[in-house]
Amino acid sequence: MDNAEILNENWDTLTSFFPEGWTKMGRESGAITRLRDFKSEERLMRTLLIHVANGYSLRESVVVAKAAGIADVSDVALLKRLRSSLPWFEQLCGILLRESQLDLSQPHKGYCMRLVDSTLVKEPGKTGSQWRIHYSIALPSLKCDSFKITATRGKGSAETLKQYSINEGDCILGDRGFSHATGFAHVRNNKGHLIVRVNSGSMLLFTPKAGKSLNLLAKLKRLDCSGRTGEWAVIFKGSDGIAVRGRICGVRKSEQAIALAHKKLQRDAVRKQKTINPQTYEYAKYVIVFTTLPEEKFSTSEILEWYRARWQIELVFKRLKSLAQMGHLPKHDEQASRAWLYGKLFIALIAEKIIRHANDFSPWGYDLEIFKASEQLEGVRFDPSSGDPCSGSSVVA
Repeated sequence: MDNAEILNENWDTLTSFFPEGWTKMGRESGAITRLRDFKSEERLMRTLLIHVANGYSLRESVVVAKAAGIADVSDVALLKRLRSSLPWFEQLCGILLRESQLDLSQPHKGYCMRLVDSTLVKEPGKTGSQWRIHYSIALPSLKCDSFKITATRGKGSAETLKQYSINEGDCILGDRGFSHATGFAHVRNNKGHLIVRVNSGSMLLFTPKAGKSLNLLAKLKRLDCSGRTGEWAVIFKGSDGIAVRGRICGVRKSEQAIALAHKKLQRDAVRKQKTINPQTYEYAKYVIVFTTLPEEKFSTSEILEWYRARWQIELVFKRLKSLAQMGHLPKHDEQASRAWLYGKLFIALIAEKIIRHANDFSPWGYDLEIFKASEQLEGVRFDPSSGDPCSGSSVVA
């Protein structure tokens, strides 16, 4: 088998994992109006993935595509196709996300646990702009169930829980960057719950009965040894007056963890040339989370243990940036950059799907029902006397 045949077989195997009707989606999404020199939707997608998946420049990508006999186009033409492919990649990613949710594990105590975070992707160069990817994965499967790409400045770009769609019964786990009353209210209003680490610099806490300001630090100081936990019912208020009822769960860190936290504070203070507030030193001795989960179902220890699982999303981002090479993106324009990012996410979701099939279904790594690259031959038997088995055929006794 020559190189061209191997490449075609690998491509056929890869596309067997694409959503059904993916070529038709290219036209329906408006990404393709005329094919011109690409000859077919498959050739266009192959050329786009040469650029997105391999990290080639536009010029390198068209050279490789021409050498492989896929398409003979200019780098300018490929850039235009990349821009127009944004809705195509968005639609394909959405379908793959829905597919991955079919085999999610059963909810924990009736709640679907989801980890949320965001990461920055920067265009190369001193003037390169930044983009923010808002990402959510489900526990315990660690499969992506939501993502969104925004700019890092301007309306609708903030790191907030409002970036995520919330379903009834969802429980969102987030770091202190999500510690805002407006985001909490978004989750509550959609009948979800949350476990979010509290940002001590933005806390406005009140007692639920008297409505008086809560001196949380005084209560935390009662946790006078490592591993001791505490819980307090509170009303979390934002500067805009939005209020959300819940409870604060806190635990004192080990002495080693406290020393590391203080060292980090000092390092950041030197870098930013700021003075550390004494209260900040005190708060650094504890892990403090706010939750709206019912007390009768989740104890203080359970809440804190669930928050520990949030680290898993950091590992997902590291894997995404390393395997999908999402550490930076080519500098073209907003439309092309978004299309490139969605193309990378499409590749990451396809990789996850391939891994699931390889682990769960068959030793040959793809689903025979959807693999249509080769025709199935029936009624062909192997003749022992000839010593010539029918390679690639389906043998029916």
